[in-house]
Amino acid sequence: MSINLYQTGVSGLLAAQQQLATTGNNIANVNTEGYNRQRAEQGAASGIVNGGNYIGGGTYVQDITRIYDQFSHKEQLLSQSNLGNADSLNINLNQLNEIMTFSGDAIGGSIERFYQAMNGIADNPSDLGLRSIALSQAGILASDFNTLNANFDQLEKSTNGEIEQIASKITQISLEIAKINEQVLQSNDLTVAGQPNGLLDKRDQLVGQLGEYTSVNTIQDSNGVMTVMIGNGSTLVAGITPLTVSVQAGNPDPLQTKLQLNSRNGSVAIDGKKLGGSIAAKMEYRDEHLLSARSEINLLAMAISETLNQAQAQGLDLDAQQGRDLFTDINSTALQASRVLDHSTNSGTLNGSVNITDVSLVPTDEFEIEFDGTDYIMTNRTNGAVDNLGPPGSGTYSTSYGFEFNEVSGAPSTNDKFSIRPTENSASLMALTLTDGKGIAASSAVGASADANNVSDGAVNIINVTDPVTARAYTEGTNAKLTVDVYESAPGTFDYRVYDAANPPPAPVLSSGSFAAGASAVIDMPPAPATAAFQIEISGAPVGQGTLAREKFTVSDAFGPGNGSNAGFISATQEQAIIGKSTQTFSQSLAVTTADIGSKASSAELVSGTAEALFTQAYNRNQSTSGVNLDEEAANMIKFQQAYQASSRIISVANTIFDTLLAAV
Repeated sequence: MSINLYQTGVSGLLAAQQQLATTGNNIANVNTEGYNRQRAEQGAASGIVNGGNYIGGGTYVQDITRIYDQFSHKEQLLSQSNLGNADSLNINLNQLNEIMTFSGDAIGGSIERFYQAMNGIADNPSDLGLRSIALSQAGILASDFNTLNANFDQLEKSTNGEIEQIASKITQISLEIAKINEQVLQSNDLTVAGQPNGLLDKRDQLVGQLGEYTSVNTIQDSNGVMTVMIGNGSTLVAGITPLTVSVQAGNPDPLQTKLQLNSRNGSVAIDGKKLGGSIAAKMEYRDEHLLSARSEINLLAMAISETLNQAQAQGLDLDAQQGRDLFTDINSTALQASRVLDHSTNSGTLNGSVNITDVSLVPTDEFEIEFDGTDYIMTNRTNGAVDNLGPPGSGTYSTSYGFEFNEVSGAPSTNDKFSIRPTENSASLMALTLTDGKGIAASSAVGASADANNVSDGAVNIINVTDPVTARAYTEGTNAKLTVDVYESAPGTFDYRVYDAANPPPAPVLSSGSFAAGASAVIDMPPAPATAAFQIEISGAPVGQGTLAREKFTVSDAFGPGNGSNAGFISATQEQAIIGKSTQTFSQSLAVTTADIGSKASSAELVSGTAEALFTQAYNRNQSTSGVNLDEEAANMIKFQQAYQASSRIISVANTIFDTLLAAV
């Protein structure tokens, strides 16, 4: 009897000792990240038959289990991936917003100061000081665009570096998980009932770290070996075999780096935007938000350059020469070539370029042109719209987007692809090309004046001056008394004539025609077949006074150092809606771009806050099950201490009985 009692006491003592050790281990690891609290699972030993009854044989600890809820752990893992994605996007968009706010203010201020200087020239066109100030402000404006583009370059480079670092961390975690899987497999001894809790905690901790970078799914087999999948199901760890993630240069843009999954048997490309976590946020930020902001700024730089260059070309400088480009020509050879990116898989020899024909129609979208063996097929990668440009060999292919695709040299092969970015490098290559203030074309070449006897609201204006030197010579020399007269030939119909007043009708007129009330007439001068140097526009309702009364206008040479008409025309472009199919001024376009980025940054901040709250809830829910509660452990410590003392007392009683029996014998 005493022997059984002794064994019962010893089993209780050992069980209490293991309970105390487990509780102590929980308390010691209360601040250990990734630790799941453990519990000693205690069971009753088989009873012994004595006198027809089963007498208890004591107790034993059958397993040390970790308290682990796979459902709450998976919820925490999902929330962690969402938080990593939201936090990363929030940080990047806030940085982009700060840069755009600062640089946007600088560009907006430069635009305003340049136009103030041009308004001054319009009032005093012969002032060389004002001309020098205008050129200086134009140079600052170009420099501001260059600086903002350099900031975009730095952001892109930094993001690519972060993507590479994350890929390296994912690879490192993959190797460590595979190593732990191997240790778990090796420790899976059939003679041992327990599990390597420390290894399992470490593995779960690594999976949690991985969840910050990408979305994660795991499957555990009967041996405790875990298979880890990322994104939409790409296997990262297959048992004890790790795969690695690496970064490769983009195609066709090498800076738009791509991800690939590598194994011993080869590599396969993976879509980083579908991986989830922070790496997907980095990809989204670089390929969508940053690229969109860059395209908007490139479009603005292109529009400003082309508009001011065209306005310059319509006037005459102080030397009576046609105004030269103020900024870099948007259709320079370098810019045209940079808008076409060849795919590395192309087998043909075609070199292409893109020529801008109408800056008001140019979108910020990216296009892809593919030769299908018969025709060039152009796809808008933003909205999926498809256009058939026709077969190769034509040289130039017009589009409805304000640009042309040109074959420069060579020929394509079937399935060759070309990415088209119509606004590419417009901000980075924008530069002031006019160096002398005298070259600002402040004077108009020709002007139109109404006869003193005109009484209607009809008007004649000079528009679209393509060659101001020729226009001036035409009105000053060949047709020194160029005259336009208009009369109402029938109710609501106006007939016009253009002639040299030195040889008035019935001598042959230079041009004639009619237009309806509410419309206008645009006349090329000189008329065809000569190349037009300018156009005359007749508008309004020049009904005159009395039947067949003619309204007369004189078109003559207007050049002079005191003529600031073209400077006024240049200044007026500040308020013209040019960008986005003629819906936005320069300042409006800049404001919309800045506001759009600010809105995205604000939205990302809200999403990040929500993701953090959801993660905190999921973490607390998981910790309520798996985390160490010091109050609970303290109570367990007292309970198991008392059990230990009670078992010691049983042993002491058994020992006393045994000694008494020995003494009696």
